[in-house]
Amino acid sequence: MQQFDVIVIGAGAAGLMCAAQAGQGGLRVALLDHSEKLAEKIRISGGGRCNFTNVKVSEDNFISENPRFARAALARYTPANFIALVKQYNIPFHEKHKGQLFCDRKSDDIIDMLAAECNAGKVKWFRPHSVNAVEHDGSQFRLSTTAGVLQARNVVVASGGLPVPKIGATDFGLKLAKQFGHTLVDQRPALVPLTFDSGMWEPFVGLAGVALPVYSRGSDSNAPWFDEDLLFTHRGLSGPAVLQASTYWNPGKPITLNLSGRETDATALQTDLLQATLGAKANAENWFAAQVPHWPKRLVQAWLNKPELQSLAGRKVAELGKKQLGPLAQRIAAWQLVPSGTEGYKKAEVMRGGVNTSDLQPKTLESRKIPGLYFIGEVVDVTGWLGGYNFQWAWASGYTAAHAILDQK
Repeated sequence: MQQFDVIVIGAGAAGLMCAAQAGQGGLRVALLDHSEKLAEKIRISGGGRCNFTNVKVSEDNFISENPRFARAALARYTPANFIALVKQYNIPFHEKHKGQLFCDRKSDDIIDMLAAECNAGKVKWFRPHSVNAVEHDGSQFRLSTTAGVLQARNVVVASGGLPVPKIGATDFGLKLAKQFGHTLVDQRPALVPLTFDSGMWEPFVGLAGVALPVYSRGSDSNAPWFDEDLLFTHRGLSGPAVLQASTYWNPGKPITLNLSGRETDATALQTDLLQATLGAKANAENWFAAQVPHWPKRLVQAWLNKPELQSLAGRKVAELGKKQLGPLAQRIAAWQLVPSGTEGYKKAEVMRGGVNTSDLQPKTLESRKIPGLYFIGEVVDVTGWLGGYNFQWAWASGYTAAHAILDQK
């Protein structure tokens, strides 16, 4: 039996941060992971360049049953803290739109940095090794693993969520939470492409590959509007606009897209369209294309072929009035459509739901039920927007749990 002060289960973003901080604080740390490749989810993120944080992070960028739960951890370890660490390792990076920070080179720079931080803390690696059972006698945790029996007063669960099973995602952390009496918030894929019934989507299949800027919104009553790019696919919709909306989407409910490319409602857009008809001599198709210059021609043609708009075909713009332009404006400014599903965990970037935050202490992430048991990262019911927010939650939650344990020394 090997004895440690803390055992961290999961060597992803949150687990690496937690192990490094605890080890550098003087604790004896074991870090377990069942995967042969280290932090593969970091490696594939951001197109291979890891969108490692966002300079504009706040609790408002996250969805949870308790919307304010992440506040304490995010305040304790900020984007500025992680940026300072990245600079310490001389990792070149750049800012893209909306405060997103990416590595100039590859995601491996972040993985290597975190591994070096763990080594600096003399963390003992157990990889690839699996946990077969976890027991708690009231003061110590005993883990039966493929590396033998490990024991510690503290266990940190950083095993991640369900997305991308091909790189090793499992439900280990969720099962462990239930084993020790925690409740779970229903899990579902988030930041994921949406799909539609093949019959309903047939008119749009030919638009696969078409992209344009839109405003998007999910079906939750508290869902925000996102100003992002939309991408048509053979099976439905993707792109940042839809990935963002998917986190706030509920099955059977519609998402809403404003395709005008500007913040406006249907009434205002109808007024603008009517104004644009004055003195116009073009036919409807050419005139409409001029009103939405950011739309590819294929989209204009597909749009005017919709049954409710076919009456515009061949018409002179001067003949059009509110009766014809009203439905057009409504469809552009507030296109509502009901997805049949998602592309699932194989294409999702994160999981929505997880360990119920009501069972955790927000300032430490320690279980309210089992002293010494902590949950961090994606396994917790805290889901960030697209754009580096989920990584910042990983860094912040890992740091918070590590220092909560150190504070007990």
